[in-house]
Amino acid sequence: MRFELKSTCRSFAALRMTTSAPGATNAARGATNAAHGATNAAHGATNAARGATNAARGATNAARGATEAVILSPRRRICTSLFPLLLLATACSKEKQPDAYGNFEANEVVVSSQASGQLKWFTPVEGTTIASGAIVGLVDTTQLDLEREQNVAQRAATEARVSAAGSQIGVYEAQLGVATRTLERSRRLLEQKAGTAQQADQAERDYRTLVAQIAAARAQQQSVGMEVASTTARVSQIRDRISKSQVANPTAGTVLATYAKAGEVVQVGQPLYRIANLDTLILRAYVAESQLSSIRLGQTVQVQVDQGDGTLLSMPGVVRWIAAKAEFTPTPVQTRDERADLVYAVKVHVPNPRGALKIGMPADLALAPTAPGGA
Repeated sequence: MRFELKSTCRSFAALRMTTSAPGATNAARGATNAAHGATNAAHGATNAARGATNAARGATNAARGATEAVILSPRRRICTSLFPLLLLATACSKEKQPDAYGNFEANEVVVSSQASGQLKWFTPVEGTTIASGAIVGLVDTTQLDLEREQNVAQRAATEARVSAAGSQIGVYEAQLGVATRTLERSRRLLEQKAGTAQQADQAERDYRTLVAQIAAARAQQQSVGMEVASTTARVSQIRDRISKSQVANPTAGTVLATYAKAGEVVQVGQPLYRIANLDTLILRAYVAESQLSSIRLGQTVQVQVDQGDGTLLSMPGVVRWIAAKAEFTPTPVQTRDERADLVYAVKVHVPNPRGALKIGMPADLALAPTAPGGA
């Protein structure tokens, strides 16, 4: 019994050893599978995140598709397909293109100082209208006034010298009359042997002396008279300088810019302000050589400007000047290719009673057709 029990124990031990080896293998495999499972779980989480992102994108695309489906409904598709045709019809319904383009300008006058000194007062303000001949400023004339008074006093003194020379000439002439009679009497006495030659010589000497004195007095009177004239000219010159110290507006118009203020010291020729008459502006445009036959001096043309709300303001103008020589298209007006073309400048005077036109504003020019054989 004991032997059988031991045998049984040994058999059980052998069996246990036999079954323990596959268990270890299975355990290793289980660990490997567990590692793969963890890796797959991580990949699954990543794929899940990507799937969520793709789902969101799909929702967005679905929303866009729904929007496009709404926009591209049959009625909207018809409107969309007709839109280019409407644009074409609108373009065809527009008027023909302008014959020329240009910008407005004005005859501007820069008013400068005609005197040197401190600007005592100055009234021009940008945007204000000034009448022709209005006094708008004054340059200090203190030194000129003093110089004028000095020359006036000098002229009075010189005139007094002229008067004194005239009086002296009168005295000499009276003495000359007496000397003339004395000379004639001395000559008669000498002929009658009643007088001496010495008396005759003395009378002749007195006569000639008075004649010379009268001539010298008259020359002095003439010289002093010239001094009076010179002093009078200086006084007139000073008066002219004083009058030019007043800044007079040369032409009626609107002040465009000012360059000086009251209290500043100005020099002769220094600009004070710029003014222009804006009642009539000048459109300077450029036409091609082929258009010269359609334009002439005095011709009435149509000028159009943009009013800012998409509409055009049309007004008449008169051609007042056509260039005699061709020139290259100015840089600010056309494109680079068109600047290589030769064009002719024209000036069109356009009335501007309401002030709608501004200097530098662009405008279109439409030439009216000219009758065959027209001047």
